[in-house]
Amino acid sequence: MSALSFSFPTPILFGPGSVRELPRLLRSLGIKRPLVVTDPGLLTTDAFRLLTEALMPGRQDQHWFIFSEVHPNPHEEDVHKAADTFLRTQSDGVIAFGGGSALDVGKACRLRVKQAAIVLEDFPGDKDWSGLAPCIAIPTTAGTGSEVGRSAVITLEKTRRKTILFHASLLPQQVILDPELTLGLPAKLTAATGADALTHCIESFTCPSFHPLCDGIALEGIHLIRHALPRAVRDGDDIEARGNMLIAASMGAIAFQKDLGVVHALAHPLSTICGVHHGLANALMLVAGMTFNAERKPGIYRRVGIACGLDTFRVTPAEADDVTIGFIERFLAEIGINTRLSDHGVTEGHLDALVTQAFDDPCHRTNVVSVSKEDLLTLYKARL
Repeated sequence: MSALSFSFPTPILFGPGSVRELPRLLRSLGIKRPLVVTDPGLLTTDAFRLLTEALMPGRQDQHWFIFSEVHPNPHEEDVHKAADTFLRTQSDGVIAFGGGSALDVGKACRLRVKQAAIVLEDFPGDKDWSGLAPCIAIPTTAGTGSEVGRSAVITLEKTRRKTILFHASLLPQQVILDPELTLGLPAKLTAATGADALTHCIESFTCPSFHPLCDGIALEGIHLIRHALPRAVRDGDDIEARGNMLIAASMGAIAFQKDLGVVHALAHPLSTICGVHHGLANALMLVAGMTFNAERKPGIYRRVGIACGLDTFRVTPAEADDVTIGFIERFLAEIGINTRLSDHGVTEGHLDALVTQAFDDPCHRTNVVSVSKEDLLTLYKARL
């Protein structure tokens, strides 16, 4: 076995009200003129009000700026416009605030701030990107875990496909996980983002790459989600459940430095082609993807079942998979995700484009078993 490197470097401040520590953290990073990168829907929320109060405690002068044009599935143009705003306002750091889209744009715009001529389609991941503007990531959803990720997922203007910008320098210098910022999240969005975190944990655990540290994190993330997500969906003011979901989402993203699998390869095109929310797309394809894997590698989900609190000890490998997959299907239905692709505007006319993009997506290459174009088509058809 060749030498491997394990790293979990992101400082995380967790707890209700922790966003009030933002001024101190900005000072510690030397940020005096931060640019808040967010989406327009957040500007009228209590979460944004809490951020504003933290940035201006008892002061009338404003030394921070806002870029709020991030799309739900972020475009390359979002990155360029955020960087332009950063330069125009002479900002010296980024506060990435919101869901995964805002976090990804906030992280990625720093690349263009450093190198104006960068072409995201040909992102030079082997380049030295040290010295990027400092970034504090503050998620308002519990799903993508982008706050602790080394990557940003951006839809390119030229190809209309998602690309993954990956570099260790994209990691934020500080993360704030404040469950109070997620209290206003609607039940449907709570469910979809939570299902995203669950998919991250399951797919990273079954990814065949050797990373036992991430395996342990993924399994504990599944355990937290199994108990916290239904509570957060039923009662959006359950601060303990909200906090556990924020932690679990970050754990899922830490774990998937191992890589992901076929479910994500199927989900990414559903967002770019059909506009399906990424977390919902993962949820819609999760059971089908797990069934496909289990048929080819029985027993792969035994420990996932144990993390869910199931008795998968005294059964055959195939039975352990059946019990676990059945539980996941019921779990998704319990949080309100029991629909099909056709319920979200996906038709047979989309299939060719979906399969082409899914096969080009790198995620299926790290799936626990190999996947063909024909397999991808069968999986989509099974969920129409």
